[in-house]
Amino acid sequence: MTKTRQIFLHAAVWASILLFFMLLSGSGKITYKAVIMVGYFGLINIATFYINYLIILPKLLNKRKYLLCGVTIAGLVLVSGLVKYGLAIIFEDLVLVRGENQEHRLSFWSYYLSAIFIGCFFMFLSTALKFMVDWFINEKVRTNLENEKLTAELAFLKSQINPHFLFNTLNNIYSLAYQQSDKTPAAVLKLSEIMRYMLYESNEDMVDLSKEIRYLENYIELQRLRFKNDAYVDLQIIGEAQDQKIMPLVLISFVENAFKHGVATDEQHPIEISINIEPERLIFKVSNTVHKLNKDLTGGIGLINVKKRLDLFYHRHYNLEIDNHSDRYTSELCLDLRP
Repeated sequence: MTKTRQIFLHAAVWASILLFFMLLSGSGKITYKAVIMVGYFGLINIATFYINYLIILPKLLNKRKYLLCGVTIAGLVLVSGLVKYGLAIIFEDLVLVRGENQEHRLSFWSYYLSAIFIGCFFMFLSTALKFMVDWFINEKVRTNLENEKLTAELAFLKSQINPHFLFNTLNNIYSLAYQQSDKTPAAVLKLSEIMRYMLYESNEDMVDLSKEIRYLENYIELQRLRFKNDAYVDLQIIGEAQDQKIMPLVLISFVENAFKHGVATDEQHPIEISINIEPERLIFKVSNTVHKLNKDLTGGIGLINVKKRLDLFYHRHYNLEIDNHSDRYTSELCLDLRP
């Protein structure tokens, strides 16, 4: 909120309060006495309110000068009481004289103690407002810092994913080129499509689910080229991706893990990939036979990163279950889709 809007809001609130009490004390009318009793003395209370709110508390309380702050506030209340009594003498018949026949006059101490009590009340209001505003400001700053931290962590984790995937894929293409396979150009073309997605599409916080699925299909085709079409993958897509959004590069790690640590050449036990698309939920399941001789020490980077990204981005709006038996490895991810 800008300072101009803050000033306008404060002025509107105080004007409404003063007008309400003027009408209340004048039985629904704004009388001369109501203006004196509420207007003049109200302005003094408002002045002490902002002296405490804008000067005393920021300069003393925020700097932890608690004793000096307390003494200054007390002095302000006492001085404001004297100012009110001086104004009351000017309008003695309206302020100090009471009773139906104007027979009773308030003594100095009676009026002064009452003025001090009202002054303490306004000091309490201004102090409470100061603490409340500071709390909201600090909470906003804390939230912004947390968001910046999450953004930085997500960017760092995503930066780890891209080189990791590129490293694996280039090894695959190198294997094809080394064998002088005529499928090498097709593999390079698939890689270019994949890299285009990773460089341009995945920079957004959310991408279309259909594009993420297409990315997986390109990756699977690239793996089939690598295995000379001897890679057996059972890909099932249930439902249709429409306007759903998903965090980019969140599904690829599970598929990578299946090809890396699983057996892709067993026709009887293929890699099974199931994508169940619902209007507001995605159920993604990958199952593969465990290759016991595959002991790649760097293979854990992908899944570790995707778990961290899921925690940072989806919080409690996802569920990941991993079933790791001696001969079969299954991972199932269920997450909320965002339109």
